[in-house]
Order: sequence, then structure tokens, then C-alpha cells
Amino acid sequence: MLGKTYLTKQASLLLEFARTTSDSDLSAKLISKAADLKSQADPLPDKDQGPQAPDVALPDGPTGS
Repeated sequence: MLGKTYLTKQASLLLEFARTTSDSDLSAKLISKAADLKSQADPLPDKDQGPQAPDVALPDGPTGS
């Protein structure tokens, strides 16, 4: 699943592109897609959850035995 930070960044980039284009149809589509991404990001937790490292048992003693 994509995280909130990623979706928000993508929406922001789409809005930036929409502001720079002179094509009004393209701008409208970019704004619409940005709104879709924002609606996907809103219900997600604020902090993205990355993959967790597995628990690792350290060997006993300096020789690893």
C-alpha cells in the first residue's frame, strides 16, 4: 500500500504541473487526479509505516558460539 507522504507528494507535484501548463484541459485533468490522490491519502495515518526488520537474536559471547 502506498503511504500518505508519497500520495501527498504526488498530488502536490500534479498541482504544480497543472499551474504551469497553458492547456486548460490538461490542467483540469491534473487537478482532478491530485484530488483523487488526496482523498486516498486523507484516511491514512500521518506517519508512513515502512517494512519492519525481522527480530535478530545476537550470538552469545565474542566468538558467536
